[in-house]
Amino acid sequence: MTAVEVPESPERRTPAPAGRRRVSLPVRYMLTAAAAMLLLAITRAVTDQTPMTAPGTFSSAIELAMPIALAGLGGLWAERAGVVNIGLEGMMILGTWFGAWGGIEYGPWWGVALGALGGAVGGLLHAVATVSFGVDHVISGVAINILGAGTARFLTGVAYEGGQTQSPQVPGRIPSFDVPFLGGALDDLADKHWFLVSDVASLLTAVTHNVSWLVIIGLALFPLTYWILWRTPVGLRLRSVGEDPYAAESLGVNVYRMKYLAVVVSGALAGLAGATLIYVFARQFQDGQTNGRGFIGLAAVVFGNWRPGGLLAGAALFGFTDALQSQQDSVAHGLLLFVSLLVAAIGARLLARREGKRAVAALVVSLLVLVVWSGTERIPNQLIPVTPHITTLLVLVFAAQHLRMPAADGVPYRKGGGK
Repeated sequence: MTAVEVPESPERRTPAPAGRRRVSLPVRYMLTAAAAMLLLAITRAVTDQTPMTAPGTFSSAIELAMPIALAGLGGLWAERAGVVNIGLEGMMILGTWFGAWGGIEYGPWWGVALGALGGAVGGLLHAVATVSFGVDHVISGVAINILGAGTARFLTGVAYEGGQTQSPQVPGRIPSFDVPFLGGALDDLADKHWFLVSDVASLLTAVTHNVSWLVIIGLALFPLTYWILWRTPVGLRLRSVGEDPYAAESLGVNVYRMKYLAVVVSGALAGLAGATLIYVFARQFQDGQTNGRGFIGLAAVVFGNWRPGGLLAGAALFGFTDALQSQQDSVAHGLLLFVSLLVAAIGARLLARREGKRAVAALVVSLLVLVVWSGTERIPNQLIPVTPHITTLLVLVFAAQHLRMPAADGVPYRKGGGK
């Protein structure tokens, strides 16, 4: 098989300015994570709200972020092959139902496997409609969402004696993982409330103590996805059909096969995200429990510029802000200061990159949020549930730069059709 060259994005072809060395992507991710932790530590110290960076808050953030991250990872697989997957929400719903049913009938691990399989069936339907029959990707995705919700409600009524909103509790649990010998020392550091040191210790406690194996598997899928899509011949072919399917076809790539593979894997990941909702949170199927997480996952794909690392960062931001909203009002109010500092840091970065207009806009928004924080004592209860959405939207607006979706994303393809 002849190798297929995938066009590089314009920003990667542009040489770095004289005197500046281009920072590698992993280093950029680590620097971004360190900066975010520093801003959190400053916010916690200024507001004196220790629950903001408590181990429990970080644990909740990781658990809340994981379903969104897995759904987004499914969207990334599909879009890298040129298929827009608006149907992630419906595939997640199928994952929740089959995950719960499988857990009740056969045990939790079988439930996880059947949840992923249920989502994969939804992905297969989306692939048949969009790849084989050329149905508009958005229309097919919306149909999958409606079909997923309707199928889950119908199957609930059939399987559970007329009930249409929830299943019985799933017996058994997915076991958790602990790193030995670290718990006591990290807990002691976290309890001292030292600036930054205790905050980092709280985060390390959250990622090393009582972590569900399902969360660990979900996190492992991100480097695995990167390796498959960017370091293997299969991944190269898959990305090539998302950039220029006719060029890939001319070099012997089976475009239909690659698209089918990507969309079915996309559905399986969305189904796994749905199963995660079952086994990390409710331990039963509930009507409406996905609550739009599939759409948020799709937004995280854009936030991450169609890359696994950026996608995970976007999901983590939403998970953290979502975890804070469940705290007392004073902690949720402190989130305003964090948002102000975060947007200000983005504005400073834009200023350093000489993007004056966007930098000024970001700094103005940061100042307005700071004024609201300093002039109020609590967030109105009506606004608390939408705070994670507003935060993610603000960061997406100002932080997302040089976005480049796959060139043929959403473009219909017919074998031998040419351009």
